Amino acid sequence: MALYKLEDFAGNYSDEDFDSYEVKDFDVYSDINDDKVGTVKHILVDDSGHFRYLVVDTGFWFFGRQVLLPIGRSRISYSNRRVYAIGLTKEQVENLPDFNDLEHVDYDYEERVRGVYRTPVRQAPLSTSTPVETSIPVDAPPASSDRNTYTYEDEPNLYDMNQQDHQNLKLYEERLVANKSRAKTGEVSVGKYVETQTARVSVPVEKERVIIERTTPNEAGRTVSPTEANFREGEVTRMDLYEETPDIQKEAVLREEVKIKKVVEQDTVEAEGTVRREELDINTNDERLHERKS
Repeated sequence: MALYKLEDFAGNYSDEDFDSYEVKDFDVYSDINDDKVGTVKHILVDDSGHFRYLVVDTGFWFFGRQVLLPIGRSRISYSNRRVYAIGLTKEQVENLPDFNDLEHVDYDYEERVRGVYRTPVRQAPLSTSTPVETSIPVDAPPASSDRNTYTYEDEPNLYDMNQQDHQNLKLYEERLVANKSRAKTGEVSVGKYVETQTARVSVPVEKERVIIERTTPNEAGRTVSPTEANFREGEVTRMDLYEETPDIQKEAVLREEVKIKKVVEQDTVEAEGTVRREELDINTNDERLHERKS
């Protein structure tokens, strides 16, 4: 049965949220003789959000001590900002174990607290301004007082909250608060590399060749003089031949430009969680009592 301070249990807790109904810092008085016991420093709730204890600083009775007051042994007066400890005596406070921090609160610690309150107490009726001693039977330990089976519901005299003594206690509920966090989910790297391929290009070229034509002149068979007929052996006529060959060179040209940018896409994701809600637990046999919601 884990316990929590109310300000730690309620994630959005602030003093302004509780205005005049916040019992923290209320003065605590014994309802037996109206002696001031101390001040409420904290409210302890269980993991279901139910009020279980008030942490009381007993500066007036025992300076520097803090003790636990079960919520069922309190009567809250919002008009004068007081909490009345039902039947609380100096002797009980003296016998209560000190409350220092929640780390030391376990079943054995709570049993020591409950053992002190399982004693005869006296209560002042609400209808009188002067406390009147009224006997209340001694509390006996519940039948299921084993640490593995014990629940706060086993002792309603210590932990029940009733309409008479706790009219204005607020009920709380949890709600989901959606926040966003930015996390790196990936990385895109854009680079370049050199790819080699065989390119082909067509180049028109010119090539010279010799064509030898042998023709019969129109004057064929004409008699020529000895001087015209010059017979020379070994006469050679030369003609140069040329052809073009392709001269291939490479040059770099700008082919393409790549622009890199990021865009933000909007999306909606669904999230769910378990939230807790406090409800009133009203036990009454009076048919005249009706619950109204404002």
